[in-house]
Amino acid sequence: MSWTIHELLKVTTDYFTQKGIDSPRLSADILLAHQLNLSRVKLYLDFDRPLKDEEVAGFRNLVRRRLKREPLQYITGHQEFWSLDFQVGPQVLIPRPESEVLVEQVIRLFEKGRLPEKDRPGILDLGTGCGALAVALAREIEEASVWASDISEDALDVARLNAERHHVADRIIFRLGDLWEPFRGENVRFDVIVSNPPYIASDAFHGLTSEVRDYEPRAALDGHGEGIFYIEKIISGAADFLEPDGWVLIEMDPEQTPKALLMVEESGSYAEYERVKDYSHRYRVLMARKGGSAGGEEH
Repeated sequence: MSWTIHELLKVTTDYFTQKGIDSPRLSADILLAHQLNLSRVKLYLDFDRPLKDEEVAGFRNLVRRRLKREPLQYITGHQEFWSLDFQVGPQVLIPRPESEVLVEQVIRLFEKGRLPEKDRPGILDLGTGCGALAVALAREIEEASVWASDISEDALDVARLNAERHHVADRIIFRLGDLWEPFRGENVRFDVIVSNPPYIASDAFHGLTSEVRDYEPRAALDGHGEGIFYIEKIISGAADFLEPDGWVLIEMDPEQTPKALLMVEESGSYAEYERVKDYSHRYRVLMARKGGSAGGEEH
């Protein structure tokens, strides 16, 4: 049988629906566009195009992978973040839209003059993964010197590729190591530290969707215990690597923010702190400024 694009999309959408695949039509569109190396717009413009046997066979292989709940982003190797296309794979966490709040808030700090004025402000993306935060910030804040670290060499390889892809490789310094370890001998201090650390509670891990639980790197998800192991280490350690009046911004589960605020208060290292809501109007990001007298607010 000779299939057209339209026919194959319809059959696949129905099949995905029967199998309980999320967004069945979108999934079918993305996979066929990837197989044919076309944009989704071009796919629709060529609805009646007959497909070659090898194209159909390749598409069926992609469909089988999706039926095993492999994320679309790993099948295609791409994910959009901050309107930029990032290469992703099983070595790295798939960037989520809510992490864009971190980028927005850092830009806001610069725009509102909430940072000390200097010619070359330093930004650290702690636990960079695919490099989404570091690359987005390097592109948006051209005067900044951006650093990016990760405990995984494989993740850093992906981050470097994405930095090259978006023409900021010469402005990002990559470091391999766990949390603060890569910077202990660097004699470097940052004006902003951002992090999307692992923050899934251990007992919640089994309840994640199979797409996340079975495919994304557990080390990038599992926050141990109640999920605040890394959050606590970042809050307690960031002040040693921040310039006076520098900020640390941490993404976390909304339910973790009250405990994180308490950690900030008890540390005695931060003068100002606030929680910021994500696009679902849930507190997602904790921000804290080093130095001065204590006080807090929420947005």
